[in-house]
Amino acid sequence: MSYLAMRTQQEATYQLSSDYKELVFAAKKLANHAIKLGSLGFGVSFLEWIASFAAIYLLILDRTHWKTNILTTLLIPYIFLSLPGILFSAFRGDIGKWIAFVAVVLRLFFPRRFPDWLELPAALVLLIVVAPSLFSSTLRSSLVGVIICLAIACYLLQQHIRASGGFRNSFTRAHGISNTIGILLLLVYPAWALLIEIL
Repeated sequence: MSYLAMRTQQEATYQLSSDYKELVFAAKKLANHAIKLGSLGFGVSFLEWIASFAAIYLLILDRTHWKTNILTTLLIPYIFLSLPGILFSAFRGDIGKWIAFVAVVLRLFFPRRFPDWLELPAALVLLIVVAPSLFSSTLRSSLVGVIICLAIACYLLQQHIRASGGFRNSFTRAHGISNTIGILLLLVYPAWALLIEIL
């Protein structure tokens, strides 16, 4: 009888030890995957912020004496699709509604006092406020939105290189390097997000 008790105790100890080892292995695997996915997600979110600010930077540059020959109106849909969720929801709320209201009133009743450099930012805020939910929630957070951002960034880079007279000239001209770096930053976010989506 004591032999049976000792054998069941050894089996129980072995099974508990085996279960504990499997649990530790599963926890390590879970932590490893969480770190990998978390860092990749953080990278996309961080690059989204950088790309949005790079697009805003290019809009500001275009309204200064550093004018470029690129089609900067394409930056408006790019910002719309890549603006981080916190800023997008703030502009979609009452803040954006008030900004859009003031911009429309100024444009309608005081067109001579409405500066030209405010046209595109006002159009962006108006687009964010009045966009249907299909575009504001579904398209922004989908693969289609990332592909549209990538196409816009590639087109702007191609136009900038062509306007500069070649890739080398886009980095060597006086005002070209700031525009080139800004456009390259536009390209990084959708490329990385597309890579993460595929993987």
